[in-house]
Amino acid sequence: MTLAIATDPVRSLVDARPGSFWLDDPAKPAPLPALAGGQHCDLLVIGGGYCGLWTALLAKERDPALDVVLIEAQEVGWAASGRNGGFCEASLTHGLANGIARWPGEYDQLERLGRRNLDEIEETLRRYGIDCDWERTGSINVATREHQVRELREAARLATRFGAEREFLDADQLRAEVNSRTYLAGLRDEHGTALVNPAKLAWGLREACLRVGVRVFERTTATDLIPQGPDIVVKTGYGRIAARRVALATNAFPSLVRRVRPYVIPVYDYVMVTEPLTPEQLASIGWGSRCGLSDAGNLFHYYRLTADNRILWGGYDAIYHYGAKLSAELDQRPATFGTLAANFFRTFPQLEGIRFTHTWGGVIDTCSRFSAFYGTAARGRVAYALGFTGLGVAATRFAAQVMLDRLEGARTERTELKMVRTKPLPFPPEPIRWLGVELTRWSLARADSDGNRNLWLRGMDALGLGFGS
Repeated sequence: MTLAIATDPVRSLVDARPGSFWLDDPAKPAPLPALAGGQHCDLLVIGGGYCGLWTALLAKERDPALDVVLIEAQEVGWAASGRNGGFCEASLTHGLANGIARWPGEYDQLERLGRRNLDEIEETLRRYGIDCDWERTGSINVATREHQVRELREAARLATRFGAEREFLDADQLRAEVNSRTYLAGLRDEHGTALVNPAKLAWGLREACLRVGVRVFERTTATDLIPQGPDIVVKTGYGRIAARRVALATNAFPSLVRRVRPYVIPVYDYVMVTEPLTPEQLASIGWGSRCGLSDAGNLFHYYRLTADNRILWGGYDAIYHYGAKLSAELDQRPATFGTLAANFFRTFPQLEGIRFTHTWGGVIDTCSRFSAFYGTAARGRVAYALGFTGLGVAATRFAAQVMLDRLEGARTERTELKMVRTKPLPFPPEPIRWLGVELTRWSLARADSDGNRNLWLRGMDALGLGFGS
């Protein structure tokens, strides 16, 4: 059996259960009732992922007298918030390089705000007693090709220049942390990442919202948004709700503010989890710091240990389906899981024979600058934040603060940021959109091989499109 898996990594997947490991938990809370009939509130939050949950919770913390309602089309945390890798990163800009390239004049401020936001998340978890397997482990970006070593050295230099804390690790230093013969160098961010159980985080935030008086309705789909006098009326499956203000936190799913839709495309990301490692298997890797890891390539893996010492292994493929198709059947993609398995055993051949227990996928709300953007509609009575592009576990809390600032009409340090005041370029219509994404994926794969960005990628760079990873 061991030989078969070594020869054919797909054999490691034959017993895997299709579905999120995080959501496959007997402690999952029972769903809450749907909204029925007519309701009224001060603030309506649409979307029960992290962004919506943080918005509702922070609104009540700002003003406990505020009547806040949150509605979710399925169940809290069922989408990206219950399917991600559990990397809670301080970055508000999808990493150092992207942030410096786009907002060099305020990057030191963005770094400071991101670190403070992560600290405040940790403090909130303590205050509400949210148990989500929080580990402030830090992270390491790993080079597996020579040109990536040079890129990480340059990133370390840039970090020093812009006041960010990063440490360059050579091959020996890195392999002393985590043992893989593929590693050539690394860039450590010692304090900027925490690892969490993402579903437990979402469920904990739901409980915190209920505790402070947020009215939460699940299995309640918002179908229309209509300004009506001083209110915004939102229609749902079984009723309607009138709100003085509305915060939209629907991310990858079509926005009720239609003009925003061209700015985001849904991209499918895929993840797998192994069975728990034995003490001997874990010792063969090391990984004493339990830090989160990711590749320095454009097509990159992200991976980490879970609380029970499984390895979560995801990324590499990012799949956009023509016409922005969304479907539950797309959550499973055997071809991608086979590729991920092969790359896993290439990275950790000492784990030959280990099995994967869960495989799953889900959509990421991807925008062309690779970090969230913000806006308002209906004369400032509706706010939205979206486009987190896979790095929203922590950034959604910052986005919630921005939306609340905007709805209150407040000028704050957050709302004055150029990052907050500007928007990315929209994606073109089909078929140009699909062709552009496919050409970009092909070009990124070539760049990973030789370290050179071709004419297409250099053109995208010149236009300010976020095809850096």
